[in-house]
Amino acid sequence: MADQQEASVTLPSEPASVPTARRFVAEVLGGWGLDDAAETADAIRIIVSELATNAVLHTLGQSPTFTVDVRLEREERLLIGVTDSHPRLPRRLPAAVQQDNGRGMVIIRSLAAEAGGRLSFTPTAEGGKTVWITLPWTPAPLASR
Repeated sequence: MADQQEASVTLPSEPASVPTARRFVAEVLGGWGLDDAAETADAIRIIVSELATNAVLHTLGQSPTFTVDVRLEREERLLIGVTDSHPRLPRRLPAAVQQDNGRGMVIIRSLAAEAGGRLSFTPTAEGGKTVWITLPWTPAPLASR
């Protein structure tokens, strides 16, 4: 196996792209050996949904597309990044009881930490940013079929 495997998809910045992003990541990771029924797969689906939703909702119409990158490095480390062209970094908002939103980054950080991973941000050369989740690669054995 190669030292690094990569896959990416660029999608329109619209709500209908969120499930597409989630399916894309699930299919890539399944191809790399992650059982879709594994607990880690559930956490990754939620993380991707939250990151893609943020890229759609919080770019204020300034990012017509977003890109989802998936990388597996030396079968040890999984990186998932969502890139948009808006320069503002995500903020963790206080989760007041009355709020209908603002909890996505808290959810993402919690799920990443629970899986032994971390959240980070990098600016892009074009003035946007990528929000990265880095997780240890621990695929569950595929169930017998």
